[in-house]
Amino acid sequence: MALKGMHHVNIGCRASDLPAIEKFYSEALGLKVGHRPAFPSAGLWLYCDDHPLVHVVVRFPEDWAGNDEKRSSYDHAAYMVTGVEEFRQRLTRSGIKFEEQNVPGAGFQIFLRDPVGNKVELNFPNEEAPQSVAAGTLAPMQFPGHAGR
Repeated sequence: MALKGMHHVNIGCRASDLPAIEKFYSEALGLKVGHRPAFPSAGLWLYCDDHPLVHVVVRFPEDWAGNDEKRSSYDHAAYMVTGVEEFRQRLTRSGIKFEEQNVPGAGFQIFLRDPVGNKVELNFPNEEAPQSVAAGTLAPMQFPGHAGR
């Protein structure tokens, strides 16, 4: 018996959030909408190749205020990726704000938030860390009050 890695992340949202969530994960990560079983609630599954990596389900009424750190212990979902420059360009082209972190031994990381406030972490191999981001740089989104240290 062995843990093989992350299977999927499940995101709850309002029905009106579905188009923005689909657009965000398609543009930010290159995921594609694919088959989703006929569950009793609306939603969508976003695929990485042939695997449904991000599950989205309508769980909240339209007046739901959204996720925030005061009401949830969820912090983020992290993805193993390569091609840091391509991801930086993709996010910039899509108008998606992001922060970068360069912690030697932990890899180079990019942090962003999806349309309902969930934090997304992209983990790149250490050797892909851009020279423009100094070693020891911390992302304010991940370490409020400690950025740049």
